[in-house]
Amino acid sequence: MDYAQVEHSAGRRSTGFLIVVVLHIVLGYALVTGLARKVVEVIKAPLETKIIEEMKKPPPDTPPPPPPKMAPPPPPYIPPPEVNIQVPAIAQQAATITTTTVAPPQKAFVPQVAPPVQQATVRKEYKASHRVNPTYPRQAIQQGIANGRVIAHVVVAPNGAVTEVRIISATPPRVFDREVIRALSQWKFNPEPVGFIGEYEIEFKLTD
Repeated sequence: MDYAQVEHSAGRRSTGFLIVVVLHIVLGYALVTGLARKVVEVIKAPLETKIIEEMKKPPPDTPPPPPPKMAPPPPPYIPPPEVNIQVPAIAQQAATITTTTVAPPQKAFVPQVAPPVQQATVRKEYKASHRVNPTYPRQAIQQGIANGRVIAHVVVAPNGAVTEVRIISATPPRVFDREVIRALSQWKFNPEPVGFIGEYEIEFKLTD
């Protein structure tokens, strides 16, 4: 057995015994002096209870909303000044006078008759100052056509130039037309105040 542990436990027991003895002495003194009665009276006194409410934290400061935009007030209406204009009596009388207009007499409508259109005169075999004779077409030779006849009108301008060649008749048809038009378009006539139409008969004969 360890003697040190035995001594330590014995010291603890003695200390506890002393504490118990002291408590008994204190209680006995309290009973004798009436301290216990005062403690009971104090206990019997009414106890006041107060309910302490929890303090709520104020909400955080929020910025106030922006003020609404106000439209600018309209400008004040200022009525125009009244101007009284006095009209002369003469002007008023002139305004009341009614004027009557007399329509001019209408002229009788006379329809205008257009003058008759003067047709160019047709001159048969009129002599030209410059002539170009047509040649025998190669097509007629190939087809074995020995002869032919063409009547043509030549439209002559006032300056003597030929402006158009018209085929009136042709035998056989469409064989000598092109050659007649080519030759007669080169003819020249003496200038005249008014143009005319010349009629010419062209005969074609195939010679050996």
